[in-house]
Amino acid sequence: MGLLDLFCVASMPVLKVLLVTALGSFLASGRIDILGENERKQLNRVVFFVFNPALVSSNLAKTITFESIVLLWFMPLNILITFIIGSALGWLLVKITRAPQHLKGLILGTCSAGNLGNLPLIIIPAVCREKGSPFGAPDVCHKYGMAYASLSMAIGAIYLWSYVYNIVRISLIKITKAADIDDSIINVKSTGETSELFQGNCTEPFLPSKGCSSVEHAYQLTLPFAKFDRNAKVPISDQVKQIVKMFLRKINLKAFFTPSTTGAIVGFIIGIVPQIRKLMIGGTAPLRVVQDSTSLLGDAAIPTVTLIMGGNLLKGLKGLGIQPPVIAGIIAIRYLILPVFGIVIIKGAVHFGLLHSDPLYHFVLLLQYALPPAMNIGTITQLFGAGEGECSVIMLWMYAWASVSLTLWSTFFMWLVA
Repeated sequence: MGLLDLFCVASMPVLKVLLVTALGSFLASGRIDILGENERKQLNRVVFFVFNPALVSSNLAKTITFESIVLLWFMPLNILITFIIGSALGWLLVKITRAPQHLKGLILGTCSAGNLGNLPLIIIPAVCREKGSPFGAPDVCHKYGMAYASLSMAIGAIYLWSYVYNIVRISLIKITKAADIDDSIINVKSTGETSELFQGNCTEPFLPSKGCSSVEHAYQLTLPFAKFDRNAKVPISDQVKQIVKMFLRKINLKAFFTPSTTGAIVGFIIGIVPQIRKLMIGGTAPLRVVQDSTSLLGDAAIPTVTLIMGGNLLKGLKGLGIQPPVIAGIIAIRYLILPVFGIVIIKGAVHFGLLHSDPLYHFVLLLQYALPPAMNIGTITQLFGAGEGECSVIMLWMYAWASVSLTLWSTFFMWLVA
């Protein structure tokens, strides 16, 4: 196929996304107000807890077996690589633009986490159905394409809620701690207790005295109720236990095991265990009605999420204050630098025989480097109530550019793997 034919095949799925997104924006506008902010939040909860898990579990159960897991082992590693490279580039962008503290987690998240679920679930089946697709018979392409996209969605959800969630949370905790310390200092000064804070050695809770080193003071800020003894020797076993306890407190396990992740686990179990698979999968399976009902619910996820995405992008039209270099930097990272890294990594993996010879699988792996940021980053900012406006502006610009970038990169990726 020529490049022009591939361009037409690649443009159709993106145009479909744009049309449904535009409909979502229209329904959320002030004149119509069918998808208002409260309605979108409620609908988003249904998608999060029902539609997405049903979609992931049903597609994985139908197509994943123990043999296919062995063949698809590179995908989790590939997604991890996108997060690592995106985080490194995002960290450089933060340093160059000197972004404010409350936006650091948002910038790192948008640079590292792509829309690994919803867009592949829309784009890949649409590409398979297009006449002249380079991926063979539409039915076979759709079957395996949905499996690849569902696995991508499940793994992406695990990384997003275990990494990006905690990155945003930690960046906001730093602001809260700094504000609390400043407020405490102001309160102490206003009540005339400053003189008492400078009596004795290292007894003050916030301000170091002349006889107190900065290291001891930092220790007091970290553990305000612990007695500091520089000569005390703590056993290594106690130190390890302390680190483990601190790690478990820091990591939000409830956020890690999202409904999509749970749905993926259920789908893997059904697909891998032959006895359960025979009960639920197939035209003669006794419990096939459960699988059919789950698939029916899952089919509602893609159009619903796209409509919500269109409604959420309206916030970005208000143009809340965010530095243009930040937006330009995120666009360059996600749509220029990351795809180039992806081509080098995937072609290298093919060269060294790490991937099985399926052009559709290679296309999905390459596509993971060229996607816009995950829409769930907006959900994370809503959970913490910080950076929502800036996130909407970033998403508006990123998804506006995605209409051009995704089409061009999809065309080039199809030409590359075909």
